[in-house]
Amino acid sequence: MLKKFTLLVFASLLLVSCWKDKSPEDLIRLKSKFKSSVSAFEKKKETANKNVNEGLETLNALKRALEDTKNEDKEFAKVYGDWEKVDKRVNNLKKEYEDLKNHASNLFKAMDTQTNSLSDEKSKKTLLGAIEKARTKYNGTLDNTSKAIEKLSILHGDAVEVVKALEVAAALNSFDNINDQMKSIEGRVDGIMAELNLAVTESKKLYEKKITELGAE
Repeated sequence: MLKKFTLLVFASLLLVSCWKDKSPEDLIRLKSKFKSSVSAFEKKKETANKNVNEGLETLNALKRALEDTKNEDKEFAKVYGDWEKVDKRVNNLKKEYEDLKNHASNLFKAMDTQTNSLSDEKSKKTLLGAIEKARTKYNGTLDNTSKAIEKLSILHGDAVEVVKALEVAAALNSFDNINDQMKSIEGRVDGIMAELNLAVTESKKLYEKKITELGAE
């Protein structure tokens, strides 16, 4: 009786183990985690964009205030504080990007694992080829996203440099040579945000459309 019971337990564990290897549950769970990660990245991107634009507004306001000889110390403190917020938001965006990258990698691995469990070799080969194509395209998007985030970091550094230059300009009462630097900073924001928006768009396409297509092939 004990021997039969032991064999029954062993058979049950073996069945559960086999099912776990071929179960779509991991894929569903990882797809959900990836979707949540995309949403979190999008929110952090929007917050970073908001802070950058507010920083640009206060940077211009600082220049006007200095030209109007208003309270310099108070104006400088406000602008430095706003750009510290930008730095914090960019660092938060970096963290969300790393989460997005890891969740995408886990999702592709899960798709590979589930596809490799198929017995039909033709379907397996077709799906693995489609997955690799999607992975290559999305990895390219992630690479561009990383570069866009780095550009935001550089933008923050350049803005702080402008503030420092304004402090010297305020002492000299000369602002003409600062204008081009400020225009350069303002002119780069839209391009950087467009690259980050593309990352969100491609991510949404991946879990809303592409993964569905892969599953249907």
